Amino acid sequence: MAERLRLNSVIRAFEAKVPAFASFATADTGTALSYSDTAYDNVVFEMEHQPWDALALRDSLQYLLNRKIIADSGSVASTVTPFVRVPANGSEMNQFLAKQALDMGCYGVVWPHIATLDEARAAVAACRYPRPKGSPNYEPAGLRGDSPSAAARYWGISLNDYYDRADVWPLDPNGEILAVLMIEDVDGIENLDAMLRNVPGIGMILIGQGDLSRVLGVPRQYEHEKVTSATAEIRAICKKHGVMVGRPQVDAANIEAALAEGYDYLMPSPTRSLAALDKGLKLSKRTKG
Repeated sequence: MAERLRLNSVIRAFEAKVPAFASFATADTGTALSYSDTAYDNVVFEMEHQPWDALALRDSLQYLLNRKIIADSGSVASTVTPFVRVPANGSEMNQFLAKQALDMGCYGVVWPHIATLDEARAAVAACRYPRPKGSPNYEPAGLRGDSPSAAARYWGISLNDYYDRADVWPLDPNGEILAVLMIEDVDGIENLDAMLRNVPGIGMILIGQGDLSRVLGVPRQYEHEKVTSATAEIRAICKKHGVMVGRPQVDAANIEAALAEGYDYLMPSPTRSLAALDKGLKLSKRTKG
């Protein structure tokens, strides 16, 4: 039997033990088109600080597809994998946002401001379908409603294959969905060890340096000792539990240091993204795919 191709480019990078490169982007067709032929592994459509517009997200997903690149790649998946950052903070627990994004075909959901064990569990559960009690890897018990047709079509696979893959990685090794939790405040750091110890299915921790720096009293001073100490603590906890960790605010000046610090996922600053992306790919000695 032929080896099944990994659809999620971020998970593909993680399994190859190389860093993944991503960027935040506005959910509009022009922006999506501009990312469709880049060397990014991933684009995160930003809907925390932008309006939640499900139709704009749906259209952006389509414009992110580059048919020629897909045909040449030998895989049905978009080479730039789409995620979405939802507007709800962890305490709001608006699982319907994840349901809508996943039903359109997103491969990952980025949850801002996760600070407690319950919030972490709810975020992962929103990305999973329910299954019978007692099933392997039952927890966190899934909350996602069943309407997979559009997502299966977007992924380019059958409904049965979609059901087989539509679970969170690495809890399900076949899963193609990444539940990404943002740690952005002191409570989140204090509770992170408990989250990673007790909530299986967390695919990655993304450090929210902007909000974290503000909470620490040094807004946007990302190289301040308070911030670097906090981010080092987050990295150490993630590495202890074998969970991937990422950071935004990466540019050509700091990407070498970020790679040396062991980040698995880097988001070059959109204003200087292509230069930083090119440098990151060269420094990590990898090519797209």
